[in-house]
Amino acid sequence: MSESELNGRVARRKVVTRQGNLQRSTQWSGLRTGDAVLVNLERERRHKWVFVAHVKNTVSNEEWIEVRGGKSGDTKTRSFRCDAIFPAAAKKGAKIVGLSLQEAPQLPFD
Repeated sequence: MSESELNGRVARRKVVTRQGNLQRSTQWSGLRTGDAVLVNLERERRHKWVFVAHVKNTVSNEEWIEVRGGKSGDTKTRSFRCDAIFPAAAKKGAKIVGLSLQEAPQLPFD
């Protein structure tokens, strides 16, 4: 039995795809597709988001994070700067505390 089966999770492998100049990855800074995240922008803090992908433009070196969610019941897909993405546990009351996932990746212990 694998470690992921013991933890009740199905192992999700990293998937990297290319479409033109864009490189999309289903894992980034310890996140995998479907993991809950916080977006530290005033209008977005109240909403619930899940990580979808990390995207990099290989020509301009710009990077951003795609998330899905929004207000209760919404399933909008949005893109935000990497420094605005925080782990779901970073919310203390109405504030977000700690470092962004870009500054402090939540890498798994192997």
